[in-house]
Amino acid sequence: MSEVDVRGFSCPIPVVRTKKAMEENPKEVLTVLVETAVSKENVSRLAESQGYSVIVEETSDGYRLLLGPPAK
Repeated sequence: MSEVDVRGFSCPIPVVRTKKAMEENPKEVLTVLVETAVSKENVSRLAESQGYSVIVEETSDGYRLLLGPPAK
C-alpha cells in the first residue's frame, strides 16, 4: 500500500501527485491524506474517473482516502 500525503497543498497539487502515484503503482491500494473538502472532492473525482473505489474517512486534521485499484 502506498501513501500520498498532500496535506498543506492546494489544488491541483493533490490531484497531480495522486495521479502520479496511480500511474506508478497501478495495482496497489493508495492512501491519500488531504486536509480540505475541496481536495477530497477533486481526488475522489479523479479516482472514480480512473475506475478506483473510494472510501473516505474523516481524521482530526482532514481526510484519509483509501483508493482501491480497478479490477482487471
